[in-house]
Amino acid sequence: MGEKMETKDVSEMTINELEEFLKKAKEIKNKVSKPKGLTYCIIRTDSAGVFAGLIDRKVKGKENTIYNSRKIWYWDWDGANSLSQLANDGLNNPENCKFAQEVTESDLKGIIEIIPCSLKAEKSIKEVKICRNKFW
Repeated sequence: MGEKMETKDVSEMTINELEEFLKKAKEIKNKVSKPKGLTYCIIRTDSAGVFAGLIDRKVKGKENTIYNSRKIWYWDWDGANSLSQLANDGLNNPENCKFAQEVTESDLKGIIEIIPCSLKAEKSIKEVKICRNKFW
């Protein structure tokens, strides 16, 4: 299932080997197709916050599993002043946003809103660098 990559300690790699490794890793990641029946959406919960990720919109109720998701802590208001507008138009300044790293799978409870994203919005959300500073 999928390609295997030769492993080597990163500290022993040359710059060229590291660049080639990262290129292959990106190619493999891009080959993974979106699971059937899932839609990239912005999901708002009543107490856990806001997330962007793949979700099965046919599942009704306040609980669902999201895949390849990111928690949205803060986004630059330039261009999107609501979650609906963010889902439609995406971000103008992804460098000014604070999103967590992508998580493969999460179970959410207390879902109160699911907004499908345009391709433009999905791309801009995925471009936001991971925020690692808890005191932003």
